[in-house]
This record gives sequence, C-alpha cells and structure tokens, in this order.
Amino acid sequence: MPVLEREGARIHYETQGEGFPLLLLASGGMRSSIPYWGKAPWNPLARAMPGYRLIAMDQRNAGQSTAPITAANGWQTYLDDQIALLDHLGIDRFHVAGMCIGGSFIMELVKAIPDRVMSGVMLQPIGFSDNQQTFLDMFDDWAMEQRPDHPTVSDTDWSTFRHAMFGSEDLLFNATEADVAACRTPLLVLMGQDVYHPEFTSRRIVECAPDATLIEQWKGPGDIEDTHAAIMTFLAAHTPPASA
Repeated sequence: MPVLEREGARIHYETQGEGFPLLLLASGGMRSSIPYWGKAPWNPLARAMPGYRLIAMDQRNAGQSTAPITAANGWQTYLDDQIALLDHLGIDRFHVAGMCIGGSFIMELVKAIPDRVMSGVMLQPIGFSDNQQTFLDMFDDWAMEQRPDHPTVSDTDWSTFRHAMFGSEDLLFNATEADVAACRTPLLVLMGQDVYHPEFTSRRIVECAPDATLIEQWKGPGDIEDTHAAIMTFLAAHTPPASA
C-alpha cells in the first residue's frame, strides 16, 4: 500500500494509468477518501481515462490515512498534504477533479499554487448557503468517530479545528467570492442541488470565476456518458503539449 509519511501523518494514495497527472479529491466531507469515488455518479477510477495518470488519495484521518489532530488543523493542513503528495510523486503541473469537499480543496490549491493547476473539475461543490449547521454536525459526527484514536486532543482543540473548517460564511467556506473572481484557472462546474451541495454555490462560482463553465444536468443514468465526454474534452483542452 503506497503511503506518504510526513510530520506524523501517513497519507494513503493510489495511482493508475499513464500520462498527464490528474489529482482526484473525493467526496465524503471529513471522511474524503478513495472509496467514495465508487459511490459517485462519475467515477474516474472505473472509467477509461487514456492519456492521464490518476492520483487518488485518502485525506488525513479518513480511509486508510492517519494523522495527529491539533488546534492548528484546517484547510491549510489538507493543502499541505496534497502538495506534499504531488511533490513526493515528482509532479509539477496537473489537473484536479474534486467532488463535494473536493471543490473547496481545489480552490485552496488554486489560491496557493495557481501556476501548477492547469484546470479544475468541481463536481457538486460544497458551500455556505443557510446550511452551516449541517456541516458543523457532519464535523461532529466525524470527530466522535475519531476521538477514541486521539484521546489527548482537548475539547478546545476540536472546537478550534471545527471552526477553522466550517465556521466561516464564505462562499466555499475556505474561499470568498473575491477569491473565486481572482481565479485564472479554467473550471468546469457540475451543479449540485442539495443541502450539502447548493445550486447557489455552483452557479455563483461560474458567475464569479473568469473562466468557468457550468453543466446543470450531469448525474442521471442517461447523462453520465455525456458527462464523461464533457470532462474528457475539458481536460484535453487544457492539457499542455508533452514537450511544454
């Protein structure tokens, strides 16, 4: 089992295929991990993706990944893991596809290393829209599972971590509308339509971002082949030549 070890964390990841790198950031909220792709309408790990090297990962303390928990944890912590994995694999430029919380992870990458992210595919991204308690409750459910493995983490530390993740009222919790407006990375947004993935969030990303395209209908049984084709066309349009 391939594992990246860094600062007490053990980050499980898997790769498949050959070609231009495509980082995959799964759904599942705080439980974001590789198996969640199997529950998604579009599962890149189960589809033909010629020309791409897929890199899937379990986020820390999800799936088979483990890590310390401190009051300093937050979006930056996950970002650091993702960049460390890319660096560990010798990957400079890459595409990224993220579902659910993966949309916020994408914006964190775009803010931090815009020159390395060639494009982002956001599948029903999470966001703030009169639903904050839903995410705080989701965090609490995950934290309850984690507490036995982290007995020395104080209630204050848990609370600080919780607030860092979902305590803001920013568009994507970790990114404001101004952040999205400053994004020069091409984005393909596949619209969400539920409490975790508000339609408002998807539409607002496309309204704010300078280079973003919205797909409204994409995950029904009759839509998924067109969805796959649209994603492959989008990725190809933004894949640099092999010699570049």
